[in-house]
Amino acid sequence: MTDRLTFTTALADETATAALMADLALLIGPGVLITLTGDLGAGKTAAARAMIRYLADDAELEVPSPTFTLAQSYELPSFALVHADLYRISDASELEEIGLSPLPEATVVLIEWPERAGDELPHDRIDIALRHDASQGETARSAEITGTGKAAAIVARLKVLREFLTEAGHAKSRRERMAGDASTRSYARLYKGERVFILMNSPRRPDGPAIYNGKSYSGAVHLAEDVRPFVAIAGALRGRGISAPKINDADLDHGFLITEDLGREGVIEGDPPRPIVECYEVATDLLAALHAQDVPSVLPLAPQVTYTVPTFDADAMLIEIGLMLEWYLPDRGVAPSQVLRAEFLELWRDLLDAPLAARPTWVIRDYHSPNLLWLPAREGIARVGVIDFQDAVMGPPAYDVVSLAQDARIDVPADIEQALRTRYIAARQAASTAFDAEEFAAHYAIMSAQRNTRLLGTFARLNRRDGKPQYLKHQPRIWDYLHRSLCHPVLDPLRDWYAANVPPPVGVA
Repeated sequence: MTDRLTFTTALADETATAALMADLALLIGPGVLITLTGDLGAGKTAAARAMIRYLADDAELEVPSPTFTLAQSYELPSFALVHADLYRISDASELEEIGLSPLPEATVVLIEWPERAGDELPHDRIDIALRHDASQGETARSAEITGTGKAAAIVARLKVLREFLTEAGHAKSRRERMAGDASTRSYARLYKGERVFILMNSPRRPDGPAIYNGKSYSGAVHLAEDVRPFVAIAGALRGRGISAPKINDADLDHGFLITEDLGREGVIEGDPPRPIVECYEVATDLLAALHAQDVPSVLPLAPQVTYTVPTFDADAMLIEIGLMLEWYLPDRGVAPSQVLRAEFLELWRDLLDAPLAARPTWVIRDYHSPNLLWLPAREGIARVGVIDFQDAVMGPPAYDVVSLAQDARIDVPADIEQALRTRYIAARQAASTAFDAEEFAAHYAIMSAQRNTRLLGTFARLNRRDGKPQYLKHQPRIWDYLHRSLCHPVLDPLRDWYAANVPPPVGVA
């Protein structure tokens, strides 16, 4: 990738400017510097205001020009942002006084009149030069967008995104921010007349360095590193009568998708949120219906192109639960010795044999409330929409039943969990007399312990490595789920080991 990339785009009016800034906002994260240059009235403040309102998900948010305050701070849902106007400073030495030298960490910085800073601004930045374009009308502008240093890659991606949206007929669609998740993906709603679509930005990015037998963590545990698995699995689920989003437009190489919008109605209610039992029952029926079928591991992706669903094998599961040793135990003041590590892995290798011997199915992995939508106008299992499945693997059926009945993001009372499990077992037995309920109960307990062990480590890693402390609030719930399943006799040795070596999360007695 070159150290510098520039492209120019025409902006017919302020709405077009807002669309450009929304597209850029989809691609940036904390630490990005954006400068805005242009004559008085060129639209610098309007561009900054559009980005701030988009990121705030508030079209009416008051965003005053910082001409007199010099710098205005915003705590936005995804990150902090500082909007500065340097028109009134007389010397670059004043940047320190207004908190811009050095630039604040973990913050997006928008600067108007950056030329007043001289050579003091970092090389890694995005420069947007706005100019009147009288030949195209009184409100028309042109924007020259330049990325230098590390920011050149963002500008290159912005150029491709803009071309993709134009080719898909969404150049003029109104953008609306959507909440992201724990991944590097980001999303927006596109409004085109009365129709609404979802734009997914899914950049190819392995999750961490190659330290797991020459693979990144994502590669070692079979997490999707590009958008291809999402497209293949979406088609496969839809082919089985499951409400996965229809893919309308795709750029597989760059990781941009435009999909059907399944709406906003979720499967939880209240504050604190709790399961809507009917929705969870239908979600359980969906799993039972899917798991009663034989499913292929090789799926069509594009004409004469296939995608092979990876196998959720013992190595992947052991690396996942190893996050407890790498992140959770050190967070709780425990430095795992080599002996402790060896004991942990030996226990787990023995336990995983039984569930991994079960007839495999598509395991969606995070089959829980943030990724499920309620579609009351549809019938049967199609009433549950599934929107996060790119990490699907071939593995034990019990895994997704655990994901649902022990929802990582909300409290599922033990009696509801038991009712959902009983419902699943009854449906599987009705479909086949060969279904073994006792064997499934053992597999469920093992998969619960595996998943919740992994989640304790994952949430510790999201806090320590990724600066996302909000995930720590889920650890007490995960601890409770884990100990529900450790009561199963098949886990007696593991329960004793955890009791001796694994301290509870902060706030749990």
